[in-house]
Parts: sequence; structure tokens; C-alpha cells
Amino acid sequence: MKIRVAQVGTGNAGMLTLRQLITDDRFELVAVSVSTPDKVGRDAGELAGLDVVTGVAAVGDLDTLIATAPECAVYCAMGDTRPVEATNDVRKLLEAGIDVVGSAPGTLQFPWGTMPDKVIEKVEASARAGNATVYITGVDPGFASDLVPLALASTCQRIEQIKCYELADYATYDGAEVMFDLMGFGKPVTDTPLLFLPGVLGLAWGTAIRMMATGLGIEVDEIVEHWEAEPAPESYDIAAGRIEQGTIAALKFSISGMVAGHPAIVVEHVTRTRDDLRPDWARPAAGGGSYRIEITGEPSYVVDVVPSSEHGDHNHAAIVAACGRIVNAIPDVLAAEAGIRTTLDLPLPTGHGTFVGPAD
Repeated sequence: MKIRVAQVGTGNAGMLTLRQLITDDRFELVAVSVSTPDKVGRDAGELAGLDVVTGVAAVGDLDTLIATAPECAVYCAMGDTRPVEATNDVRKLLEAGIDVVGSAPGTLQFPWGTMPDKVIEKVEASARAGNATVYITGVDPGFASDLVPLALASTCQRIEQIKCYELADYATYDGAEVMFDLMGFGKPVTDTPLLFLPGVLGLAWGTAIRMMATGLGIEVDEIVEHWEAEPAPESYDIAAGRIEQGTIAALKFSISGMVAGHPAIVVEHVTRTRDDLRPDWARPAAGGGSYRIEITGEPSYVVDVVPSSEHGDHNHAAIVAACGRIVNAIPDVLAAEAGIRTTLDLPLPTGHGTFVGPAD
């Protein structure tokens, strides 16, 4: 029997999860909720960019979606700039007895030590009330900074450090809110973007740091944040908008989980909007972007994951990967105990149900 599913949000990620929910035979799409007024009433197939008519018209509120009684909701509404609202949305779905998988709010990937205990308890109480489960994941934070490094770690006899990188050119990424409002691209280099206000990096990536630490059986004493910016040598346009000369055009930032003064677990991002900027910073293994896992120990590893897609470049491929991880987790989340669940709780994902063979 097909799993009854609903989609919340149809932005960069939501459009792609919606596409899989429509085309994957494991699921029956029963509802779509959107926040943009001009999307209300449009067919889910159109919102997913597919040449199909599903008969499911988008609604503009969560209550109408809940009334269709899905077994699971895929939550991909914006959470970076509205974490409280996203958390409240998830709680409402859980209280209605609907399991939730999604990309937001990111702090629910592994909230312990990152979110306030009272907020965690509210989410857990909502889950108990509806006997429902929530699982939030993605690519980074997500499988590139939990599942993949921990799988490699399982082969080591000794580990001194795990370091996870995202190395990418974001010139083709069209998420203006993330690029300009959150990360500060195109802003004066003397400004401190929202992402780099004290504590924000630790909030965003503390989930990955603490999940890896829990997997290793260690406890992080503190999280240390670092960031630096490179100005644009001239003015130019990217997919999200305009980068003026002298404004932020490349970023390097890191989040280090310290154990007894040693950076035991590190997440580092190098984000450029032009390939020639800061050649001395780490570079992707191929194409415009890669995820790199370095383990120092016995044995040591350097593993690069280079995503690609027949429908777009590395930025598109990374979002597809995050969305596939979310949707493919649905059966395991439905089978899990009620509450907040993480990658450490669920069975090893294998891509079960996704094989279609070579294209005709």
C-alpha cells in the first residue's frame, strides 16, 4: 500500500522533494502547502516542474493540509530565517499525528546541546501527543557531515580528528535570501553577516558536530567559530543578484568541536562566487563543488564526494542529494518510535526502492 504524503514548501528543495513524491511509486501525494499566494490553487505537478496533472492543488495554510490526513509530511519551508515559526509548524503536524521529515528547522537534526532544553521538550511533548516522529536532515549539515564520516570512522582503529568540508562555487545558486540576507554576499566586508553573528555558526552546525561526537563516544567541551571574507575585485552578476566591487565575494568559515583543547571535529566551508577568488583556500576535487571528509588516524582518509546531475550543476545536484535523503527516509521514520529521531537512530539507509535501471 502506498504511503500517503504531503509537501510543505515548494522552494529550491521543496520543488525537488515534491517531484520525487509524485514520481516515486511508494508514495501517494494528498496535499501541498505553499506560502506564496500566487502558487495557491496550482497543480502539484506544475509546482514540481513536471508535465503531469496530479489533481492535487496547492493550499495556503497548514490546517487544510492536515485535514487531508497524510501519514507523513515533507517539511521544506524556510527555516534558516524563521526557526521559531518552522519549529511551531513541525509541532502542529506532530500533534495532528503526522510524522515529519524535512530540511528545517535544521537544529532538530540533533538538538541536544544546541537548542534550549525547554524547546526540545515542547517538540517531544508534541510528538508524544500525536504519537508521531520527526526527522530532519540534508547534505551539510546532513549526510556529508554525519552519515558519510561516521561510516568511514567505523573502519578506523584510532581517530585524532574528523574534518568535513563543503567546497563550492555558489555563483549559480539562486537563493537570494540565503546568499545576501544570511551569508552576506554583496555586503560591505566591514559588516558582520547574520550567519557570523556570535553563536550562529555553532547553532547551525552544532548539530553535526555533536552528532558526530555522540557517534564517536566523546563529548565536545566547546565550539569555536571562525570566518573570513574576500572582497570582489570588480562588480559582476551571479544567479542570486549583483556583487559590487569591494563587497563580500568569497567566504571561508569553520566550526570546531573542541575536546580537551583539541579540534576533534571540524566543519569548514569555502564558498566562492568566482572560481579565481582566493586560490590559496581549499578547492573542490572536481567541477564546481565537492564535499570532502578528512580523517586523521589509523587509517587516515581523504574522501571527496562530487555530486552531479543531468538537470543542473553541482549546486543543483547537492540539493537533489539532500532531497533524496529526506524522501527516502520516510519508510524508516514511519517505523520509528515517536519523538525526535536522528541519523544515529534510524537503520542504515540503502536507497531501497529507488532502483529503476538504465534509461531507455
